[in-house]
Amino acid sequence: MTNLVQVERGARLSGLLKQAGWDAAVAECDYDDIARMQAGVDTLAKALSSDDPVYGVTHGFGPLVAFTAAESALEQGSGLIAHLGTAQGRPLDPDVCRLAVWLRLSSMRKGHSAVSAGFWQRLADLWNAGFTPAIPRNGTVSASGDLQPLAAAAMAYAGTGEAWVRDDDGAWTPRPSAQALASLGAEPIVWPAREALSFVNGTSVSLAVTALNHQAVLRLVRAVGLLTARVAYLLGANPEAYHHGIGHARGQLGQLVVARWIREALPEDMERDRSRPLQEPYSLRCAPQVLGAVLDQLGSAEDILLREATGCTDNPICYEGELLHGGNFHAMPVGLCSDQIGLCLQQVAFLAERQLGLLCDPSYNGGLPPMLTPRPGAGSGLAGVQISATSFVSRIRQLVYPASLTALPTNGGNQDHVPMALNGANAVAEAIELAWLVVGSLAVATAQRAALAGDARRTTGLWAALAEISPPLERDRPLAPEVRAACDLMSSAADDLLAEEETF
Repeated sequence: MTNLVQVERGARLSGLLKQAGWDAAVAECDYDDIARMQAGVDTLAKALSSDDPVYGVTHGFGPLVAFTAAESALEQGSGLIAHLGTAQGRPLDPDVCRLAVWLRLSSMRKGHSAVSAGFWQRLADLWNAGFTPAIPRNGTVSASGDLQPLAAAAMAYAGTGEAWVRDDDGAWTPRPSAQALASLGAEPIVWPAREALSFVNGTSVSLAVTALNHQAVLRLVRAVGLLTARVAYLLGANPEAYHHGIGHARGQLGQLVVARWIREALPEDMERDRSRPLQEPYSLRCAPQVLGAVLDQLGSAEDILLREATGCTDNPICYEGELLHGGNFHAMPVGLCSDQIGLCLQQVAFLAERQLGLLCDPSYNGGLPPMLTPRPGAGSGLAGVQISATSFVSRIRQLVYPASLTALPTNGGNQDHVPMALNGANAVAEAIELAWLVVGSLAVATAQRAALAGDARRTTGLWAALAEISPPLERDRPLAPEVRAACDLMSSAADDLLAEEETF
């Protein structure tokens, strides 16, 4: 018996994403790869020689499966890709497109798809050479996989779509794929029926976006953990809230990790300012519980996404000599992970916005002027920053409404249960951009609070860099550029810290 797909203990999405990076390469098929892929080809050939019906090869696609396929495998394959050429919208980012194709190649390589090693290697060689289809982001329900976006990628390989091309300045631009292929000295791919179906079936596009979203939200959690420590320090909040004993008493792993992150960013000898309440509002006191819960959810989602990335999402599949018709292309595992990541993202942004509210309110900020302005009345300080942050959180909530709750039946009733995984993942990606702006807003507020209080302590390293980005507000000025710069600073700091972590 073939073992179930298992994710290696300690495997991380970050490691998988490195394998699909621009500097990475897909290795040539080794002996085991060739044997597995040939076994799939042989299984398909056996079924065809026995006149067994094979979806997409002997019969049509979707609700047209009751009808006989074209006599020519090339006509059947090109027709599949052509009729799915309905994706719309601006292309997904080059990194997403490259990862999506890498995931497709990984799935096809396992031998379940009845794709020959030689055909697979042609696709892999182009990927290694940097050929990257420009994939439109809209137009799939992610039920038979991400059909339309993957068809757009297949068209790019065939020389009729678009591909990402990098100019001399390093900027990426979509160009006709025929030009991109010609620049590599490569011939367009011709898609037979089975190879075409194997490529467009699968969850690779929604999975690529969701995996990158997962990593971005992990960085957000790390950044807000850092800023929580900074807010607690600046206010002189009670550090007991972050004591390891509280987490051990409850036993939630994410809470323990986040509390440790906060403690590590606080002075070891920090004590509560006696003018502060024994217990701070929940946005500060319960940060380990909130961010920790998010961290735990991300950990669960990571396991599911890794299994999806290392499995086969095709139909039909070849398994131990049998040709099996089923539904591995249905993206529900990805869709539910994406929905949960979006809900988690909202919690992180909401927490950061509430901490910003504490810093702007004299009732909580240590008696400093409202909106952290040094000139109340003549100046408005961070009033605009807070209003915008509130707007960002509201928009995030609109974007992360679970896409799985927006399903509609389609395809003549064939696809009567659909996950809408890519729709959801795209919305979460947009929400992540706004969440970083909330983080940047909070970071600017910490810089202004430190400056207004004349607190020069702990202004080395990251916080010194932040102070340079957002110097004291002697009078009002537009703060949007400072918020964006603070986003970049906090994202980089979080990335560095996560790279040093072995476990979360």
